[in-house]
Amino acid sequence: MEITEVRIKLMDEPSERLKAFCSITFDDCFVVRDLKIIEGANGPFVAMPSRKLTAHCPHCRCKNHLRASHCNQCGARLREAQPAKDDEGRAKLYADIAHPINSACREMIQNRVIAAFEEEKARAKLPGYVSSYDDFDGGDEYDLPGEKPSAAPPPVQPSQVQPAEKPRGPHRPPSRSHRGADRPRTEFGAGIFE
Repeated sequence: MEITEVRIKLMDEPSERLKAFCSITFDDCFVVRDLKIIEGANGPFVAMPSRKLTAHCPHCRCKNHLRASHCNQCGARLREAQPAKDDEGRAKLYADIAHPINSACREMIQNRVIAAFEEEKARAKLPGYVSSYDDFDGGDEYDLPGEKPSAAPPPVQPSQVQPAEKPRGPHRPPSRSHRGADRPRTEFGAGIFE
């Protein structure tokens, strides 16, 4: 297995510990995105993509982040869940989505990503710099190696643009024509979704 491509997106705030996001491609056929390059006590290191751990609300069974104080679904007050601890006794609030399972693989990824990070920092000082990660952010469509890039969509003409309806906030009820003037309101929120 070989890392065939590394793309780096440098962060704008140099004073923060998070220095960049990264994607790596294995054997020109498998991409792992959202690795983080973080400035540690001994220099930069690579953090694998992760997600926040969740617990279920005792009332509605909806998932909520471990440190949430109220349920996102029903609004009930949540009792503080005791998160699992890692080997150093710290609360474990995140779980890796993808990660190496041995130290040789971890070192290979770390060395290649940090080298690409240093190259990207040097390129960022040049005039006309554009991040190599930016074209990954455009959407979910990718061009396969050896294929011609897909054509850009045609530009939208001003005559094709329809004026958008002015949004209404929760403080202003819908107009009578939308609610159904002949139907009485019997419960909270009746008629809003008609």
